Amino acid sequence: MQTAQLHMTMTGASEPRTARVWLHRYATLSAFCTLVLICAGALVTSNDAGLSIPDWPLSYGRLVPPLIGGIRYEWTHRLIAGTVGCLTLGLAVWLQFADPRRWMRRLGITAVGLVVAQATLGGLTVLFFQPPWVSTAHACLAQAFFCVMVSMAVFTTPEWGSRAGIRFSGARTTEKLAMTVVAAVFLQLLVGAGYRHKGLGMNWHLAGAVIVTGFVFWTVVRALRYNATESGVAPAAIALGACLLGQLFLGGGSLGAKLYYADAPQPMPIFVYVTTVHVALGALTLASAVVLALLLFRSEAQR
Repeated sequence: MQTAQLHMTMTGASEPRTARVWLHRYATLSAFCTLVLICAGALVTSNDAGLSIPDWPLSYGRLVPPLIGGIRYEWTHRLIAGTVGCLTLGLAVWLQFADPRRWMRRLGITAVGLVVAQATLGGLTVLFFQPPWVSTAHACLAQAFFCVMVSMAVFTTPEWGSRAGIRFSGARTTEKLAMTVVAAVFLQLLVGAGYRHKGLGMNWHLAGAVIVTGFVFWTVVRALRYNATESGVAPAAIALGACLLGQLFLGGGSLGAKLYYADAPQPMPIFVYVTTVHVALGALTLASAVVLALLLFRSEAQR
């Protein structure tokens, strides 16, 4: 009798954890696909393929147009966007039934709203022939959405705990710096998007890079010195610093390729690849900053 009760207790304890592991895996997959979507969007911009399909939501009046020239980049971008939208909706529904935290269930619904807003901006970009402010908003909302997806992947880890939340009261210096870095990196990505979509000049982006570099390394050094014993903080801080170093290297490469091929009749492959990786690593830098901030602000009390 006691053996049977022990078996039931152990089984009951393992089932919720197993379900949480699968929820985390699904959330991680959704976040990864969002990063792939950002890369696909960067390929569209780098190849000047934004208006290769002149209509929306269909493509030349069809679901699948002839995949030639720039059409294949734009249509693939739309296909991946639809996939991410379905994954996000599935995650939001899963959270409604599986997560006891009300704020987490609301975050899932917020993610769905962001997908709808992002799709709308994408359509407006096409229908209004890529106005810089719409294209920039589309790119920046993609980064914000990616941060939400990464956050949900963090919140669903078994280590985080089903009753853990975020506390903002009594923020320490490192925590304040981490939030400053999140804001600074996001603004830098906004300026970068404005530059890529011909709404801002290069000097703004260069000045932002200097400011972001200073804040990131200040935060990384402080986190490693004063908060390294906290769960996950040291790896997140190291990842943030590594992403920034990679960004600086790729930023220089992107600028060099742009100047070298300034007279080229069409985007050259090396320029396309370097700028696309630069955009992707920018998204990972922002995500690393968000993860570091979340770990620093983690609280065991349910919100």
